[in-house]
Amino acid sequence: MPTHPEILATTLFALAVLHTFSVKYFARLAHRHPQGSVQENLLHFLAETEVVFGLWAAAMFAGIATLEGSVQEAVHYIESLNFTEAKFVLVVMVVAATRPVVRLAEALISGLARLLPLHEGTAFYISALTFGTLLGSFITEPAAMTLLAILLKRRYFDRGMSARFAYATLGLLFVNVSIGGTLTHFAAPPVLMVAAKWQWDTAYMFTHFGWRAAASCLVSTTAVAWVFRAELRGIVAPQHSAGHIPAWLTLLHVFFLAAVVAFAHHPDVFFGVFMLFLGIVTATREYQDGLKLREGLLVGFFLSGLVTLGSLQAWWLKPLLGQLDGATLYFGATALTALTDNAALTYLGTLVEGLSEQLKYALVAGAVTGGGLTIIANAPNPAGVGLLQNAKAFGPEGISPLGLFLGALPPTAVAVVFFWVLG
Repeated sequence: MPTHPEILATTLFALAVLHTFSVKYFARLAHRHPQGSVQENLLHFLAETEVVFGLWAAAMFAGIATLEGSVQEAVHYIESLNFTEAKFVLVVMVVAATRPVVRLAEALISGLARLLPLHEGTAFYISALTFGTLLGSFITEPAAMTLLAILLKRRYFDRGMSARFAYATLGLLFVNVSIGGTLTHFAAPPVLMVAAKWQWDTAYMFTHFGWRAAASCLVSTTAVAWVFRAELRGIVAPQHSAGHIPAWLTLLHVFFLAAVVAFAHHPDVFFGVFMLFLGIVTATREYQDGLKLREGLLVGFFLSGLVTLGSLQAWWLKPLLGQLDGATLYFGATALTALTDNAALTYLGTLVEGLSEQLKYALVAGAVTGGGLTIIANAPNPAGVGLLQNAKAFGPEGISPLGLFLGALPPTAVAVVFFWVLG
């Protein structure tokens, strides 16, 4: 039987998911009140996707304190959780979103795009959403999401693309980042949770997952580019307004990004690296844009709330996973991922003893396949939403969770073909 805190956590988790899908409703309500009023500001705050799980996590803290009759018990619960991933995403977002790193990523993607015999806008689009997403296997998925969200916003989302094309691209980005981190065993959170215990190395990941991910990304991206080929041909790439960036500064930024990634599981170390990085940015401000600190903090808050509420869902998820066969587990994991973080899902799988190799594959493949369906499905998704929320293509009310879900369905179906039908 579940404990009272577990029942409370599941109830609040369900309310948080409903809140996530209702943010556009709160945004519409805000416009009915005078600009600058308390009511408008409060409703706009409730419409911020990134604060949703943090708010309900605060309710969880208050609920535990009430149930246990002690604030200290609620504090003890919070201190028992591991917020390393939330801290890492905050830091890697800020580092990856700096002008030298973004310029380098754009140059690499542009270089690959020039090899394609296509219109520049179409070639960059295909290169970014295939090569760029697969880059997440090496620089981690949150860093890849950050770089791509910034590049795609400047080149496409803010350049007059239709809402239909915008949501198709957003869904494609989220799905491709989710599966694109599976070429290695250390970059995708759901893979990282199982790799050590199940002894999956990079060679195993590439032969079982990696080539499927690359093929799926290429097919999905090519299909979306073909459907919206007329719009792509009409989008002209913006010109850089900033001047030359010294090569030594770009290399220094790459070093800091590599250091943050290398110490991703040691927050005390990567926060030290981050402090040094902030000093360098301050000293070279003429080559920098404004740091994405607000966006990073909001995403970190979102993920911390997800950890706070999600850590007590094992009472119903773990028995469910243990009762499923191969196909049911794969499609069940794909669906469940839309409702809970896929890394939490695969972690629970490691607690189920006696899983066969087929079931292990089905669980992880399903978790990454469904990682683009919702904002909470994959840890990098809130980073993408935070950076793209104010893009012109999504209008004044921002990203619709339903629009994201519908946009992600086609590339998710393609991933199902490569990860399961051809498996």
